[in-house]
Amino acid sequence: MDEVFKKRVLEWADRSWSQGVYCFSHFLDLAARSDFLSLAPSLPPAGWKLFGGAEGCERQMLRLGSEDTCGYDAPFPIQCLKISFVSPKYAESLTHRDYLGALMALGVERETMGDIVVRPDGAYLFCEERMAPYILQNFTQARRTALSCAVTETPIEGALFKTQRMTVQLSSQRVDALIAHVYRMSRSQAQALFPAGKVFVSGRLCESPGYTPKAGDILSVRGYGRMKYLGIDSLSKKGKENTAIELFV
Repeated sequence: MDEVFKKRVLEWADRSWSQGVYCFSHFLDLAARSDFLSLAPSLPPAGWKLFGGAEGCERQMLRLGSEDTCGYDAPFPIQCLKISFVSPKYAESLTHRDYLGALMALGVERETMGDIVVRPDGAYLFCEERMAPYILQNFTQARRTALSCAVTETPIEGALFKTQRMTVQLSSQRVDALIAHVYRMSRSQAQALFPAGKVFVSGRLCESPGYTPKAGDILSVRGYGRMKYLGIDSLSKKGKENTAIELFV
């Protein structure tokens, strides 16, 4: 665990509990989220919540404090921006890396940005509220494509994160078998992802290739993607388990 991050969280939790105020982090990546979830049981009972701006966001902000302990409610200081092409006819096909690279070239730090969700006609960006005016004014281009940004209400669930339902046949419900099948790699390649710290289950680092996911678990595999595990649908004639997942696309 990152000791600097641990110390900071403990300070926020103590402050929230003793002063009855909310404390917010920057956006946390999967590794930091996992560290926090391991630390959470030992914190003062101030209450906490993780949220990224919309249901399904992977990068999330931590809020320490609750309405019960603080006596009031405080929304997360997160803004959703819609990024559009100025001239769709001449726009390039931009990737997540294109958007992120252009934003960081403007001096926007990664920790102030949440998920960037790419769509054919542009993208959605979640960012810290204080950064929104700067991005709105200055984020006008990625590669050679002219862009425009506007504040938008958070899209409804399902419109932002799209999934494709799939059924895969497995001889075992082990998470390494599932990853190998879905991402078309060997079992040994899938198992090598675990000691490398690249597999997370519902926000927690997963170090056991033999872990059996539970229905509703979100599996994140760094460098490959995400899926929601739905469970066994049925058995094939040869005794294999028809396993349902929703693949984030």
